[in-house]
Amino acid sequence: MNGVQRSSGHAEFVTDGDAAAVAALLGAESRAHERFGTASVDVGGIRVDIAAARRETYPHPGALPEVEPASLADDLARRDFTVNAMALSLSGQAELIDPHGGRADLEAGILRVLHPGSFADDPTRALRAARYAARLGVELEPETATLLQSADLGAVSADRVNAELGRLLAEESGPLALELLAMWGLAGIDDGAADRARAVRERLADPAWAELVDGAEAMSEAARPGEGARRAVAALARKTPEQPSEGVGLVAGIRPVDLLMARIAGAEWLDEWVREWRDVSLAIDGDDLMEAGVAQGPAVGRGLDAALAARLDGEISSRDEELRVALAAAAET
Repeated sequence: MNGVQRSSGHAEFVTDGDAAAVAALLGAESRAHERFGTASVDVGGIRVDIAAARRETYPHPGALPEVEPASLADDLARRDFTVNAMALSLSGQAELIDPHGGRADLEAGILRVLHPGSFADDPTRALRAARYAARLGVELEPETATLLQSADLGAVSADRVNAELGRLLAEESGPLALELLAMWGLAGIDDGAADRARAVRERLADPAWAELVDGAEAMSEAARPGEGARRAVAALARKTPEQPSEGVGLVAGIRPVDLLMARIAGAEWLDEWVREWRDVSLAIDGDDLMEAGVAQGPAVGRGLDAALAARLDGEISSRDEELRVALAAAAET
């Protein structure tokens, strides 16, 4: 068996035997993927991927590969770039297996595809190029840079593109990778994506925002915001409430991720909303109003809304005051 590559929390191995059988030897529950001859297992918090050595053919550009058993040399030759086409033998004396010059390219700081048809076979390699270049701090080798311009991401499914972007954004170097994609004109990434991604990470360092917003969703929105979301965010970012109750009303019905994007766009008052205003609640409820003689219906909601607004704005502070304000509002016609 050979160790092909490892990143933080992740190790990858290739074997000339059965991947699922090797995974079972590690003594933890594994997941087998028969179509590709691979298996995954969690060992002490590290995800270990094990693959049977294989070769791949592509029925047409952008298609998922068809695989068949092969040698380690064939397996390394099917990979994306020279720097991830290296392996370390785990049987006998440790030996670096590097048939494509990956070590030399890594030392030279360049990222090189293995063959001219690489991006045509699998256009998502262009996204991985950005991920690896950002992670390793390397630049595209000139011919690779030329070949990358032919990558047609429209030839692959949106799910595959989104999955690759998700992996890219999960890395610490994700914002830098977005800068590269914007420069290369790929995946609909604009020039502001990297700055938005960095701002998202800064905001999510605040526990209040981290509790409210899913980090992966926020990074995805930063990378490629939808047109409708852009308009909603821009409209909210232009508003500055004069009272907390007005701010609470402004955010009603807006997705948490859009609230975060509006905060990044300049709505600083949303920090107060997420840390304080959204947690304000009443000591009374609709049953209290009905027990006081208010008929069930819109009047109950009107009364509770008025009491909450008064409490948010600091006009009242006790249960009795809440009930007084709520009853007065409920009685209005």
